[in-house]
Amino acid sequence: MASQLQRGNLFDDIFREFAPGFFIKPLHGDSLPAASQIKIDVKESDTAYTVNAEVPGVNKEDIHVSIDGGVVTLRAEVKQHDSEASGEKVLRSERYYGAVARSFQLPQEVDQAGAKAKYENGVLLLSLPKKQASGAQRLNIE
Repeated sequence: MASQLQRGNLFDDIFREFAPGFFIKPLHGDSLPAASQIKIDVKESDTAYTVNAEVPGVNKEDIHVSIDGGVVTLRAEVKQHDSEASGEKVLRSERYYGAVARSFQLPQEVDQAGAKAKYENGVLLLSLPKKQASGAQRLNIE
C-alpha cells in the first residue's frame, strides 16, 4: 500500500471541532503517561528478577513500589507547580497533578527483605530476589 489510513476516534474529532479549547495540554509539556505507556523490561536469572521501568520526569520521592508475593506494583505521582515572582500579575496558571500505577505478576514470589530499587535518569531499576521454595519435605511416620 502506498498510503496508510490513520483512523482516530470519531468522538475525539467531534469534540476538537466544537470545543477546541477543552483539550489544552498542560504548559509543562506532556502529561503523565497512561499505565500501559510505562515501558518495563523484566529479566530473570536463576536467583532473581531484574526490572527496568521508564518513569521520566518524576522525582524519586514520588515513586512507590510495593511487592505482594509475586505481584509488583509501581506507582508514580507528578506535581508540577508554577512559580510566581514578586511584582507579577498572574493572567493564567495551569498546574498538573496526576498519578499512574501499573502492576504485573512474576512467575515466582519475591523475597521482599532482599529487594532493592534504584532510580537514575528516568529509569527505575528493581532487583527482586526470588523467594527460595522450601521444597517437598518428607515426614516421618510414627
